Amino acid sequence: MPNAFNFQASPFDCLAGDEQQVVRAGVDIAYFREGDAILDEGIPPTHLFVVIKGFVRQYELGGAEPVAGFGPNDTFDGRSLLTGQVAGRFVAAEEVLAYQLSRELVNGLIARNATFGARLFSDLSNKLAAIAGQRGRHELQSLEMARVDAIAIRAPHFVDADCDVLSVVRLFQSERATNVLVRDARADPPRLGIFTVTALQRAVLHGAPLDRLPVGEVASFGLVSVRAGDPVGDALTVMVRHKVHRVVVMADDAGEQVIGVLEAMDLFSFLANHSYLINREIAEARDLPALGQACDHITRLIGLLHRGGTRVGQIATLVQALNAKLFERTWQLIAPPELVANSCLIVMGSEGRGEQLLKTDQDNGLLLRDGYAPPEDFDAICARMTQALVDFGYPPCPGGVMLSNPLWRGSGREFAQRAQDWLLQPDGDNLMSLAIFLDAHAVCGDASLLAGVRERLFTIATDNEPMLARFASVVDAFAADTGWWHRILDFGDDAERSLDIKKQGLFPLVHGVRSLALAAHLAETSTAARLQALAARGQIERTLADDVLQSLHFFMNLRLAAGLEEREAGKTVSGRVDPAKLNSLDRDLLKDTLQVVKRFRRMLRLRFHLDAV
Repeated sequence: MPNAFNFQASPFDCLAGDEQQVVRAGVDIAYFREGDAILDEGIPPTHLFVVIKGFVRQYELGGAEPVAGFGPNDTFDGRSLLTGQVAGRFVAAEEVLAYQLSRELVNGLIARNATFGARLFSDLSNKLAAIAGQRGRHELQSLEMARVDAIAIRAPHFVDADCDVLSVVRLFQSERATNVLVRDARADPPRLGIFTVTALQRAVLHGAPLDRLPVGEVASFGLVSVRAGDPVGDALTVMVRHKVHRVVVMADDAGEQVIGVLEAMDLFSFLANHSYLINREIAEARDLPALGQACDHITRLIGLLHRGGTRVGQIATLVQALNAKLFERTWQLIAPPELVANSCLIVMGSEGRGEQLLKTDQDNGLLLRDGYAPPEDFDAICARMTQALVDFGYPPCPGGVMLSNPLWRGSGREFAQRAQDWLLQPDGDNLMSLAIFLDAHAVCGDASLLAGVRERLFTIATDNEPMLARFASVVDAFAADTGWWHRILDFGDDAERSLDIKKQGLFPLVHGVRSLALAAHLAETSTAARLQALAARGQIERTLADDVLQSLHFFMNLRLAAGLEEREAGKTVSGRVDPAKLNSLDRDLLKDTLQVVKRFRRMLRLRFHLDAV
């Protein structure tokens, strides 16, 4: 056996030195001519194959269209080897030279190395989990893997609500503390609050002598808390959303045991990044140029977190929280207070779902309170908002889904009527408008205005199966483009190798889940929350829901990595990925996730009877 076996390719990159020696000692080489069936009905699976040279296509048994492709360093077909039954027809598309490992050798590797087995045979969720586990220390140090209790949490100091403020100040000095937790046993039910050094000003202005002022009268109740086992990134998001500088840390069990208090600066020194500073920069901005600088800092933070190994879903959640503050502060600087109070600024599309990373086209709108008359310069105000976002790097929406377009602003009653028209006249434009609006998320103003319109929309959509079928059928919008399987590994000079991840991966998953959510009248807007609610209601199998979410995040991660590379090269972010530039592990996962897309679309066709549309 030559020493050229590539142990850097998945799944062999997780093998230890002695396990690699087992492979070297037991592997053989096989040759297949163009058109030869390597695995097929009637050919029992006895070996695992690793392509050295050439290209292999996989077809469903009895099918004419290829469903997967395998090129140099790719492995097939572990699943057939495990079950003893071929999982498809594997044909040499050209002359193929391949390593082959016997079933006995592979079973021995699996017995010695669980990660190898998980990579080879597991479903997508377990495979990704195995990969995450293998990353080891680097992943454990990343934002999303670290637990809150990995930070030096400050021990809690408790006082009763009747304790006077002067005594609390002495406790601050003696314990070098900046806060105390205040127990109010007289409340029904008993409650827990917090009094901090910064609240001393409020106590002084109260007027009563500090040695006679009960701390309970100037403490803040309704604490914001996290659990000890929560990811550090979640704690950061909670602080950003609630505009607080500290959170109470509770034990992991369902009880109310307080472990301590997590101070913002302790968290930030642990993370060693500037996310909190960005939030403060946004809050303290007094003009639009200052907000523009904060916006640039968000983009830099995305790259920092991605390079640090942070899970893409966690990055997206944090970015959504920061962007919401950015949009809110921008609107507050542009619109008069009365307009802000009588309106609801909404973001839609990937921003509304909390799945946007690098800046994409604007998708926003404005709901007005019924009966409220906006100021005379309302059009100019909305135009300034759109232009401000353009200046921040958010391109204008080609479809005009922006505040500057009158069709995307109006009273709650007007929006409800538009939603009704979208539902009852489901042509292409109306279906697109409906899809965009279903992802709406309130970022400033009165969120109840959005809730009211959404409630009316769901009432109209009740049992309208023909409309739901038309709506869901859009998942097939790009189905005619079947060349993407070939582009994954066909490296001919004339091949168009780049893959539009949004069209072939993200859109079918996102819109399919959106369609199921509309049919189930779910108020959730993120794909993750929708999948969780759908699985809880039995509207989708839990395993498929997990695979859809894992696939979504994998596509998002590929798109982000490609986009960051384009930005660093000074190119326009295209949203496309070149499979030829992926390592063997990512290409392997790309095949798995694209198969999940096919499986999910088959489920949608059955659920909405799309063959009859």
